[in-house]
Amino acid sequence: MSVRLKLTLSYAAFLTFAGTLLLAAVWVFLLRYVPERAVLVVPEGTGDSTVFPVRSRLLAVFAPRAAGVFGLLLVFGLLGGWILAGRMLAPLTRINHATRLATNGSLSHRIELEGPTDEFRELADGFDRMLAQLEAHVAEQQRFAANASHELRTPLAITRALLDVAINDPDRDSGDLDVRLRAINTRAIDLTEALLVLSRADQRSFAQERVDLSLIAEEAAETLLPFAEKQGVTIETSGELTRTTGSHALLLQLATNLIHNAIVHNLPSHGTICVRTTAQPGYVVLTVENTGQILTPQLVSTLAEPFQRGPQLVRRHHAGVGLGLAIVKSITRAHNGTLTLTPRPSGGLHVTIQLPADQPGLE
Repeated sequence: MSVRLKLTLSYAAFLTFAGTLLLAAVWVFLLRYVPERAVLVVPEGTGDSTVFPVRSRLLAVFAPRAAGVFGLLLVFGLLGGWILAGRMLAPLTRINHATRLATNGSLSHRIELEGPTDEFRELADGFDRMLAQLEAHVAEQQRFAANASHELRTPLAITRALLDVAINDPDRDSGDLDVRLRAINTRAIDLTEALLVLSRADQRSFAQERVDLSLIAEEAAETLLPFAEKQGVTIETSGELTRTTGSHALLLQLATNLIHNAIVHNLPSHGTICVRTTAQPGYVVLTVENTGQILTPQLVSTLAEPFQRGPQLVRRHHAGVGLGLAIVKSITRAHNGTLTLTPRPSGGLHVTIQLPADQPGLE
């Protein structure tokens, strides 16, 4: 049976049961005050008194009318229950229609249920939010697949072109070719490894352990310090004990990507990077702030997308594969954290990573 039919039968049964109880109460009340027999006293000299059954006559009059009321209640319960059930289940019909459209691949449809805020409205609004997130996620995955295909195809196409030139010109010096092929191969390997890190973070396939975010930030800064000094960039680190839970390797990758990005997208000389860690009630914060060119809020909002690079890169030979901040965003999301990118008024970028604080009960 359908839900509407079940609700109709339930409503009719309840109404009929309530009506039966009411009729029974009326009958019991009548029995309490009506005697079983009554004596009809006639005036003197006109005849004998007559005794007649009162209850049986009352029952003969009451029973047909009670049966009629019972039948009306049953019809009214079925008809009214069918109408009321249809009105109550109308939002579910719209939700079911939207579900079928989503199953067939149409994620742009929205229920947009009107009316007061009740359980059905909350369910419809939650379903609309889920569809919006799914649509955004699918669009992001499609863009990522297209960009990844383009990025992977570029070094392969260049390699094929270089090999074709070498084959057609056997007298060509192979030394320059070897250097260029090695550089292209290195770039392809870096891109593949970045995609693997991104996939690992998205799948959350890592063990949870207690880590200190301040020590991770210091380790990343020390690792990149020679590179920063070579580029004329000064790294300043400060902070306090910031315990969180997650993957040490992925969080180290996060901090390394942030500092490396801050070095590459900095001033040509005398640039600075400030790395700070702070502990707040319930969460810990990692902040990386660097000098550089003035960025617009519109540009900053796209920097965490895959294969997005800042304009006018100062050090083009360290351009990377365009996945640095995308990996940071994915690792942050995998650790139930938030990533905030804001442009500095004087130029450069301010990056804030907020992660949940360590859970004392975790072993």
